[in-house]
Amino acid sequence: MRDYCVRVAGPDDLDEARAVMLDTVYRDFGTGYVPRWHGDIIDLAGAYLTPARHTLLVAVDAADTIVATGALDSRGPLHPPNPAHLAARYPSGTTAQLRRIYTRPAHRRRGLARRLVGELLDFAAADGGYRSVYLHTDPSVEGAEGFWRSLGEVVLDEREERGQSVVHFEVPFDAVRASRVPAGHGTTSSPSTLLTDR
Repeated sequence: MRDYCVRVAGPDDLDEARAVMLDTVYRDFGTGYVPRWHGDIIDLAGAYLTPARHTLLVAVDAADTIVATGALDSRGPLHPPNPAHLAARYPSGTTAQLRRIYTRPAHRRRGLARRLVGELLDFAAADGGYRSVYLHTDPSVEGAEGFWRSLGEVVLDEREERGQSVVHFEVPFDAVRASRVPAGHGTTSSPSTLLTDR
């Protein structure tokens, strides 16, 4: 079993973290880089390092190579393109949105996504100003929907209501605490990925 370290990203980590993210949007989503959805990937410092209530985490392997990422910001789902009722339920400022939970294929199913989400939820809880944790995912990405269903509650399935391949979730602040794995130990959790920054 490989050992991993999850830590807050610093300026020296941004190029490697960006590579993990861009590889994911090209390989798993098949969309490639779309500026309106993925602009934060290009400006990781401005999106996650500079704002006090935002964070970017990375998981590194024993060779100190970044193999997974996870981010959180204070922006709720935007309307449009999201439904107005969803934007009203998860307003910016009081909503912690989970983003860029991406793991390189060779490192999936080792508990990294769950560890990253646990750390992000701890960060959101410690902030004190977040009332809810929100995310959306593409259910066509292998393992994504099952992973998020294991942690949160579906609040909107756009396959049913709008004919789009997006599922929106709310995740409780303590969703991962009961199942948290000690550092260096893997689990059989599914890989996780998010769709876009819609």
